[in-house]
Amino acid sequence: MKNLSYTVKFPLINNFLLKILKQNREKIHEIFIKNTFYNDECSLIDLGTTADKDDSHNIILYKTQNNKKIYCLSDQNISFLKEKFTNIKECYIGNAKRTNFEDESFDIAYSSATIEHVGSFQEQVDFMKECLRISKKQVFITTPNRFYPVDFHTKIPFLHWLPKKTHRKILNLIGLKFYSLEENLNLLDKKSLLKIIEKLNIKNYKIIEHKFLKITSNLILVINK
Repeated sequence: MKNLSYTVKFPLINNFLLKILKQNREKIHEIFIKNTFYNDECSLIDLGTTADKDDSHNIILYKTQNNKKIYCLSDQNISFLKEKFTNIKECYIGNAKRTNFEDESFDIAYSSATIEHVGSFQEQVDFMKECLRISKKQVFITTPNRFYPVDFHTKIPFLHWLPKKTHRKILNLIGLKFYSLEENLNLLDKKSLLKIIEKLNIKNYKIIEHKFLKITSNLILVINK
């Protein structure tokens, strides 16, 4: 609720940033198409589907409407999305770090801007490990770059460049308690992403640095199995 009240105070800024985010996510989808084996016959699980019909979210659902093998998992009830997106075969409520899916259940495990919301470094490792386990061919993960000048969650510039403990204390002091908790926001940079990759001994991968205004705004990890 703190985040909601913050957004309401600055509706023009928020709407502007939402437009930027949508454009950014559409460009990232182009990267997804160019760098994966995806086609309309692939089964794909979207881990961390947003419980929102706004067209700035869930770009993957808009872009895969000819595919009837799209599955979604969220920690919220997202069944209402099936009314809008007939390409969704099934929606699940669950924990993306520990799912009940069998090994290699889906051709592609896809996750857009979720890994920074799953908790600590170890929980981020667990999340990626689960993506690997349930995917048959590829894993595609995107996350905002911590060292982009603006944090699009809080809409505040540069504050997130401070040491994480200091950053969280300040967020709490200014009324953004939700984002001050590691379990809700733990931004990654390329170095921390590489540490997760090393810990899981992932060999066949590439990291794509997507830029906005000539600065890396998003890190995109593509893992081939």
